[in-house]
Amino acid sequence: MDIGTAAQGGVEIVRACPNVGGGRLRHILFAVDGEVGPSADVRPSADRAARIVGRARVLESLRGHLADGGGVLLTGPSGIGKTTLLDEVAAATQGRVLRATSAENERWIPGTALADLLAQVPSTAVADLPEPQRRAVEGVLSGERVDPQGSPALRMAWHSLLLGLAADAPVLVLLDDVQWIDATSADILAYAARRLPGSAVRVVVAGRVEEPTDLAEDADGADPRPVPPALLAPRPLLRLPVPPLTADDLAELFDAYGLPARTAVAIHADSEGNPYLALTLAGAFSERTGLRAPAPLPPGVAALVHERLAGVAPRVRQTLLMCALATRPTIRLLLRAGRADARHDIRHAVQAGLVVTDEENIRFTPPAAASIVAELADAEQRVQAHRQLAEAVTFDDQRDRHLALASAAPDAQVARSLVVAAETAIRRGSRDLAAELYLLAADRAPADLASQRLDWLVAATEAAANAGLPEQANRAARALLAAEARPLQRVRVRMAVIHLAGQGLGGMREMFAAAIADAGDDAASQALLFLWQSWAAMVAADSDKAIADAERAVELARQVGDHNTEALAAAAIALQFRVIGRPDSWSALGAALALPAPDVDGWTHLSPRYIGTRFAIFDDRLDDARSDLLDMLALVEHGAAEELVHVLRSLSEVSVGLGRCQDALNYADRALRIAGEARMSPGPCWHASAEAELAGGNVARAQFLAERGIRASEQESDGVFVRRHLHVLGQALLRSGQPAQAVAALRRVAESEPTGGNPSILRWHGDLVIGLVNTGELDDADRVLSQARATIDGRPHTDGVSARLDRAEANLLVARGDSDAAIALLDRATAAFVALSQPLEVGKTYLTRAKIERLRRRFAPARAALDAAAEVFQSAHARPWADQTEQMRSRLDGSDTAPPTALPLTTGESRITELVVEGATNREIADRLFVSVKTVEATLTRLYRKLGIRSRTQLIRLLRDQA
Repeated sequence: MDIGTAAQGGVEIVRACPNVGGGRLRHILFAVDGEVGPSADVRPSADRAARIVGRARVLESLRGHLADGGGVLLTGPSGIGKTTLLDEVAAATQGRVLRATSAENERWIPGTALADLLAQVPSTAVADLPEPQRRAVEGVLSGERVDPQGSPALRMAWHSLLLGLAADAPVLVLLDDVQWIDATSADILAYAARRLPGSAVRVVVAGRVEEPTDLAEDADGADPRPVPPALLAPRPLLRLPVPPLTADDLAELFDAYGLPARTAVAIHADSEGNPYLALTLAGAFSERTGLRAPAPLPPGVAALVHERLAGVAPRVRQTLLMCALATRPTIRLLLRAGRADARHDIRHAVQAGLVVTDEENIRFTPPAAASIVAELADAEQRVQAHRQLAEAVTFDDQRDRHLALASAAPDAQVARSLVVAAETAIRRGSRDLAAELYLLAADRAPADLASQRLDWLVAATEAAANAGLPEQANRAARALLAAEARPLQRVRVRMAVIHLAGQGLGGMREMFAAAIADAGDDAASQALLFLWQSWAAMVAADSDKAIADAERAVELARQVGDHNTEALAAAAIALQFRVIGRPDSWSALGAALALPAPDVDGWTHLSPRYIGTRFAIFDDRLDDARSDLLDMLALVEHGAAEELVHVLRSLSEVSVGLGRCQDALNYADRALRIAGEARMSPGPCWHASAEAELAGGNVARAQFLAERGIRASEQESDGVFVRRHLHVLGQALLRSGQPAQAVAALRRVAESEPTGGNPSILRWHGDLVIGLVNTGELDDADRVLSQARATIDGRPHTDGVSARLDRAEANLLVARGDSDAAIALLDRATAAFVALSQPLEVGKTYLTRAKIERLRRRFAPARAALDAAAEVFQSAHARPWADQTEQMRSRLDGSDTAPPTALPLTTGESRITELVVEGATNREIADRLFVSVKTVEATLTRLYRKLGIRSRTQLIRLLRDQA
């Protein structure tokens, strides 16, 4: 949950269908038009292939290599989409396609794959073979037993058939699931492949293989197959690993299913981007926040995991049991626990799609697979594995966990040792381990520790919530609420469960109502409850309620001496005072900072200190803010995910302001990764990423992230970040030359802030003014500008806000013909931004100056301004701004040769005049530009006056003369 910021709408889907060879399910990702139901045709047409989600680049490489001649080896774990790529290549092929799919239970039948391929060859081609070869082929087709050692006649027959077919039309051979291909077929196919280079035969081989060594083996541990898959395709060979889908791909994909954005992020984390697994999880997904009974593992997911486990050797399953029982499995831990073949075993598990690894750390995909692996082992195996792991781990808290799990008997000494271990785990940042240890302590507590058991359940719930573990938090909370717990204990566990909702606090009304009933007239419980209600109101952008609830929390907390709740509530009051523009916000912050610092695990981002850093950002004291945030980062590096994410997010924001674009991108990427792993609301991190992309990445991606962020924030009723994403969207649209759409987005921000907003916090006002100028709505631009200036008049620390408004007003003055006054405002804005050490704002101001000087046909000053802007942007690694500067330079260079009577039109005027030349009426122009007819008429009247003409006919003639 983030409240330390301003409080101020063709689909691509996944379908499943039976695989032709073997009956296994496969997942196809493609674009579809219209409504899709269970009976929809799932085979994509060739013209849709380029739009397969997340696979366009792989397809391009695959097709390009085949066009040049040779073979391709597609590799990747089960379910990654290799079969889908074969489908797409086959659908787009102009020629003959021969395809075979191997199956595990057929790999010991000699010639199975070859028989499938020969069955697709025309009988006339077989009849033309020499007699020995023809008889050998007919024997295979009639089901006669094939010599396991192969047959010279079959080898030559297959090679001759391929060359004969290729003489009439190109031939494409597709071999799927080659990890199960029988040895006889592999030998014959490899013989032909060695002799195909330079022919019109192309071969694509796909399977769960690892290059350069094929590690596939049967479940009994047999030796690897003698013919490596790479030899089944002709040279030159392209080895093409199929990558997992990105989080962006899945989020876009799951929009079609109506899944919440946070769900898409969680599914990506659980599936590691594997499309087969992602769809299985999506189809069975159930939201798991709130106090609900544990959801059973979805049958589809369980069946998938069981199928994959059945495909690996018993030795691999034993190694996976060790991984399943460990808190953080690693190769090193497995080796210490006596699994000498750990690396080999884990490679097999990766191929089977059960785990992913970076060559050291190991993670199950999905995480629930660990539970299945553990459940398949008997009690004796689990106990033995825990004892081995207890000897192998390096931390005492982990050893205590394994020893406790080796015996379920109640034991007071064991329970107390587990609590000590849990406290140690929290100090070193292992909240997931701490939550489990507290739960174990509660489970092992005998009857005489009933009171302490309740405290441990509260601690387990809060640690699990901080670690983003809903099932463990719910388990501990249910156990606590089923007992005779005190009101404060009950309210604390309910608030911990609410914490899991992140920005979606608006959907937790039922939980809040239950907490109110639990609190009764207990002042300590009420204080905590009012604090949480204040935070929920902040997220919903209801500042008045947020302030009232926080003030009540302060009052109650003082009564009971709860300094933590008092400090956090006081910080909330100060922030909301600043949001609504109260002049006493600084004194409120001072009062919050004067209180003892709250000692609450995981809440740094809601503390007075953090809110003070947000004030520094609002005040444009960015160097101070960065220094404070870096100090905080050192403190929260091993803290809860949420506090770490929001410190990183603020660091990204500050880095943008200071012109440290690469830092901004790095901080935002890191925050996004951690938030995804912790199942946090994606909206705040998408906003940080979008802002960083605007500054130093890619404007189109910034727009994409902003649009996703709007949807995600609306799903969680997060008014704060709906507005912030709309602002980024407006900026991106302005940068991409879509002023009308930008104005629409920015007006949504303005309409959601009935008081006009606080320009020192969410700084959309200047951008809206520029957009309105570009669409010719000058009076509206003037009104927005005047209101913003009135809001900040007389307030401290507003130099940066005023400078942005100066730059916006310069655009307005130019549109009204007063370029001298505009240049004077830009001089003032530049000086302010230099003083505030905000290089990107300096560069943007230079760009505005260059545009104005170009309109005045003062090319030397315009070029000087562009040179200054380029230097700033290059130093800051502000790639999109540097590109925009070069584009302006190109237009300026063209201006030198333009006739001296070229018309000095603004962007909005140019768009209207272009439509006038096309013959559009005022109403048609208004409809196409999303403006009013009155705006079009006012713009044309102003143009007539500026150009010394009186009619539309004269304007058209003048414009055509300038063409």
